[in-house]
Amino acid sequence: MTLALAFDLLLALALLWSAWRALTTPRLDRAIILFIAFGLLMTIAWARLSAPDIGLAEAAIGAGLTGALLLDAYGAVRRRRGRQDGP
Repeated sequence: MTLALAFDLLLALALLWSAWRALTTPRLDRAIILFIAFGLLMTIAWARLSAPDIGLAEAAIGAGLTGALLLDAYGAVRRRRGRQDGP
């Protein structure tokens, strides 16, 4: 087994694991972080498949922009819940 094949298999397993964990975790904040990690792993996978343009788009839009929007929305929901639970 070559080093490149071993890396590709490890990357595939990491992608499957992070996708599964993002979908099954009960905490929303952890799911968002795992979604961002999945996007970054996909960036590496696209680079390994010789598609750097798609990898850059995945990093910028998939992991970066979407992750930031999800974190912002999560923060807004937490702030709104905090105001409703207050006095």
